[in-house]
Amino acid sequence: MASWRLTADRSLWSRLGTGGVVFFYAAMVLLLASCASRPNLPTLGDVPPFTLTDQNGAVFESASKLKEQVWVADFMFTTCPGPCPLMSSQMHQVQKALEGEGIRLVSFTVDPEHDTPAVLLEYGQRFKASPGVWHFLTGSATDLNRLSKDVFKLGVVDGQLEHSTRFVLVDRHSQIRGYYATSEPDAIARVIEDARALLKDRS
Repeated sequence: MASWRLTADRSLWSRLGTGGVVFFYAAMVLLLASCASRPNLPTLGDVPPFTLTDQNGAVFESASKLKEQVWVADFMFTTCPGPCPLMSSQMHQVQKALEGEGIRLVSFTVDPEHDTPAVLLEYGQRFKASPGVWHFLTGSATDLNRLSKDVFKLGVVDGQLEHSTRFVLVDRHSQIRGYYATSEPDAIARVIEDARALLKDRS
């Protein structure tokens, strides 16, 4: 039996010829390289399609605007006296580090009563938000609460203006791949590293 297998293997290689053997090994190397470069990040949830309003007053449909995009999300409000300005500065760092690589950034307000599109536009300009890259979104409290509480698991939007200070990384398939506490010293570096890995992954 072993002799038959050896003979069959030799017959296979002889039929392939030198060119075929080289092609076979090249294909294996590419396959292994693809597997090795694939991001080793957990899948932590799914983000269903949503419709809100952006800082330009336009309808923002995630199904089209974020289709096959890698994006980073956070929840904030423009009159926040505490962590929000720092978070937005950190989001700007992500934007700058990944400029030209296809990243998208999405900031959801937790204060839709005050944060109108015009207010969000002015706020975004303060932090040098790139048009078409960094989106500031508002909508009904019900929709924003559903996203914060049920989708991203970051707490409720109930008018108390309490919110998480974590960033959330979402892949091309609308799957949550990471949470990052912005208060941690290496958080932004990890966001950038993990987002870049997802941007390179076209699977």
